[in-house]
Amino acid sequence: MTSKDVTEADLQSNIPLAGRHPGQADTIVNVGGVAFGGPKFVVIAGPCTIENHDMMMDTGDAVNAAGAAMMRGGAFKPLTFPYRSDKMFQLGEEGLQYLAEARERTGLPVVTEILDVRDVQMLARYTDMMQVGARNMQNFPLLEELGKAGVPVLLKRHFGCGLRDWLGAAEYILYHGNPNVVLCERGITAPHTHQLTSRFIVDIEAVLAAKEWSHLPVIVDPSHATFKRAYVGPVSRAALAIGADGIILDVHPVPEQAAVDPLQALSFPAFDNLMGELRAIGGAMGREV
Repeated sequence: MTSKDVTEADLQSNIPLAGRHPGQADTIVNVGGVAFGGPKFVVIAGPCTIENHDMMMDTGDAVNAAGAAMMRGGAFKPLTFPYRSDKMFQLGEEGLQYLAEARERTGLPVVTEILDVRDVQMLARYTDMMQVGARNMQNFPLLEELGKAGVPVLLKRHFGCGLRDWLGAAEYILYHGNPNVVLCERGITAPHTHQLTSRFIVDIEAVLAAKEWSHLPVIVDPSHATFKRAYVGPVSRAALAIGADGIILDVHPVPEQAAVDPLQALSFPAFDNLMGELRAIGGAMGREV
């Protein structure tokens, strides 16, 4: 298979910490009792954006009942354009408080996106894992601070970067003292993408390549990669079948009314059905979901 632009020399000089060396075992990253990189396929689910208290509680209850291992919830959102409105907004620390309350209510550990290096310590009070979004994958001051903070990090691959850049970003976090990094494939861009049929190309092979060249756990984001609700389930099933360590999904009480990315979120019944399908596939593969 392709090396995805990583070389043996990189393992010695550029990614000695993130790269896999002969005989090295897979790293297990523990997030609030949830193990990434072990035998279990980890499903993270929740709203892309936390809109209010009740929707966060309802969504937390629903994904917990369906069998999710972790919750997601966005309190700070990097939107493509700077304009905010009653529809396009972020709750900031108020949203983090709701997320933490949902954690207490369900017992599920939580992950939320970090945008600003100045907010690392604040977010650390509310969350079990910090997500570095695709746009911030090479925000090196942020990566350095996350390395020093020690909180587990979910590192999404930028849609224009190869495996070498992705592992290089992980190296920054590891180099500065934080071994708890989970990689997340969220799709790459090409001239024919950015259509409703294919917002990004889900690089399933990148999961294999990342596992070949790195010891870090690797999950997939079918929601943001496809940007189309009908595609989320099939790509989720493919992620499990290919050997990914988990997925992260958008789930919303009324997907069509979601404040951010309404085209991709799954309803509660759709998520419950998908979890049943994943358990069936996992059973056939000898993997717990």
